[in-house]
Amino acid sequence: MNTEPRVLVVDDEPDMVDNCVRILRRAGYRCLSTTDPHRALTLLESERPDLLITDLKMPEVDGLALLRRAHELDAALPVVVITAFATIESAVAAIKDGAFDYLPKNFSVDELTLVVERGLRQRRLALENRNLREQLQTTFGLENVIGHSPAMSQVFELVKKAARSEANILVLGESGTGKELIARAVHANSPRAAQAFVPVDCASLPENLLESELFGHEKGAFTGAVRMKPGLMEVAGGGTLFLDEIGDLSVSLQVKLLRALQERQIRRVGGTALIDVDVRVVSATNRNLREAAAKGQFREELYYRVNVIEIRLPPLRERAGDVRLLARAFLKRYGQGRVHGYDDAAMTALEAYAWPGNVRELQNIVERACALAEGDTITRRDLPGHVLSSGGVRSTSSESERLPVESHLAGTTALGLKEAKDRWMAVLEASYLKELLERHGGNISAAAKAAGIDRKTFHRLVNKHQIRN
Repeated sequence: MNTEPRVLVVDDEPDMVDNCVRILRRAGYRCLSTTDPHRALTLLESERPDLLITDLKMPEVDGLALLRRAHELDAALPVVVITAFATIESAVAAIKDGAFDYLPKNFSVDELTLVVERGLRQRRLALENRNLREQLQTTFGLENVIGHSPAMSQVFELVKKAARSEANILVLGESGTGKELIARAVHANSPRAAQAFVPVDCASLPENLLESELFGHEKGAFTGAVRMKPGLMEVAGGGTLFLDEIGDLSVSLQVKLLRALQERQIRRVGGTALIDVDVRVVSATNRNLREAAAKGQFREELYYRVNVIEIRLPPLRERAGDVRLLARAFLKRYGQGRVHGYDDAAMTALEAYAWPGNVRELQNIVERACALAEGDTITRRDLPGHVLSSGGVRSTSSESERLPVESHLAGTTALGLKEAKDRWMAVLEASYLKELLERHGGNISAAAKAAGIDRKTFHRLVNKHQIRN
């Protein structure tokens, strides 16, 4: 297969066409040529050349018409306009309309080959960027965020709209709902998709190390700083900075981050110079930052700075029908060609469970079931006991063990629907956590792994419900 770039040359003067073709073929390019602009329109559609050289002034169809049609077919196609000295002003106007460059008709061999070389180089870069964007969208696009429920359809629509802007975004949702996946989808569908997506876990590092990670440090700034290190806000230049669990930032770091976002400049730890940064910030948290700001636990100015557009992810229990879709998707990932489906009883149990650990918990359960399945189908015996019990809470034979739950829920019919549902879900979540801890002998790491959530999140939930371990 011939891979040399193809150049289409169009001019109503045969000698000019012949000269261009002879020069370009000697330079190693394949050429298509015509003196008929109508024929040129046909060649643009059928042959899809890599570069177009066209005379500006031609009868019936001029160079500007060819330029417009070329870019309708391929926006990345470079177009070089050739013209007589008397119409160079028109050629400059053509560049404003999207032409790559222009040449006066007394051009030299070197001038022609150089402008063609530059035009083809630009085309290669444009196609590489387009391919990279397509790869990113295939990997992290919305088609990989699974869900057909009305709640998720609204999320998808908001992501598509928000991605087009440069506005900072705050993704809210419980642990395990897929906040980072949404952040990556925003980036992959944005004009910044070809640049870096840099995630930062604000909850995993102590304050001094997190400051160095975000803003960088100079050599000798502290013990162990043996060389200069750029911060992740610099590394994300031109791209997207993802601040996961932004609600866990210390107050002092909140102040520094606010200044950096306001001024679009940072100062490395131990440094004096201000460094310009160009990043789009997507943040995520499972905390209510509005309440935290009202209580003085989160800077109100920073809250409004990062929350220009808010994307709220629904918990899995509110995504009707999505459990079945997600369970099938995870089965393809973990079935390894050996496990191909669920029996009706197993799927019914999965859909009846409340999923306090959300999508991450479902993923964990399906992976476990695939490993334990004896045949090619997942059955109830491959699912853990807490999933099989009604509503996700294993029933007990002792009436006294049920009394605390019932007492907590007494009188919920006097509440509004939202308050009653919140009360029920809190009791369900506490019961689930308590049972997991008991089943794993109080080992928080093992219980968190079984729940499909990280240890820190599990520990925070245990403290929230005041569960004694």
